[in-house]
Amino acid sequence: MMGSPILLKLFEHDEALARGVFRLIKQQENRLTVNRPHSEVMAINHAAGRHPVAVSPPVYQLIKRAHRVSLLPGSAFNFAIGPLVKRWKIGFQGNSVPPKDEIRALLALTRPDGMTLDDDSHSVFLHQAGMEIDLGAIAKGWIADEVRDYLRQQQVDYGLINLGGNIQTLGHQTERCWGIGLKQPFAEDGALIGVIKVMSRSVVTSGVYERYFELDGRRYHHILDPRSGYPLDNELLSVTVISRESIDGDIWTTLLYGMGVENSLTYLADAPQIEAIFVTRDRRVICSSQRQFSFSLLDDSYRLHNATI
Repeated sequence: MMGSPILLKLFEHDEALARGVFRLIKQQENRLTVNRPHSEVMAINHAAGRHPVAVSPPVYQLIKRAHRVSLLPGSAFNFAIGPLVKRWKIGFQGNSVPPKDEIRALLALTRPDGMTLDDDSHSVFLHQAGMEIDLGAIAKGWIADEVRDYLRQQQVDYGLINLGGNIQTLGHQTERCWGIGLKQPFAEDGALIGVIKVMSRSVVTSGVYERYFELDGRRYHHILDPRSGYPLDNELLSVTVISRESIDGDIWTTLLYGMGVENSLTYLADAPQIEAIFVTRDRRVICSSQRQFSFSLLDDSYRLHNATI
């Protein structure tokens, strides 16, 4: 589902509960996807430049949060980036670089301030025809948190949901820490840099190795810079965020990717609820802190650094 393998781990055999989880995921996916013509998000996109569209309160609140983050100064998170994502098609058989003038024209359709959100009617209006919102950078985290809350309502104390790399865990005893592998970029499946141990925390990783194509000796990955329209290009190969809420992991992996390591560490000093692990091109693993998790290095070709923030 959601274009990714879904993994659910429970400590007791309960097929009815598992079916309930997957039914919940499917329901939320149907609301948010841009890959089906009748989702709430697609209704907004189809009406761009013509009229507002009212959506359900949960979807409206998710859009409102994505909108707020997209408006942050210099933000690499932009949920209005849909036209560029669709044009590049990276990870969906896209294997060419769009012409500069085409990217420039599409950038004009990706302004998050070019829309109106109405709290009274829960409606969204995209001012220009051709604008498209895309919640792909935030939907998995939101759904992972919904699954966690559902499991808690069902009196589940320990469990794990993995929505294609968005991991949310339940558990509160030290002897039952979850061990989450940190993947080695561009390596074979199962090759790990190290293991992140957490309890009742989300672990979300975003990396340039997940979806990309190569052309003329250069890699073009799927993490687009909304300011330039091209893939972000800095010292990072991956960013992992550890937080209570998986939706925060989705948001912050993108924000931190756009900032780079040095600026991210400065920013995180004022955000104690968020912790991060950075993997750089020169094979460094930099942990912002280890208050909510512990990290064990497994690959000695990488160097571990614990930043003080």
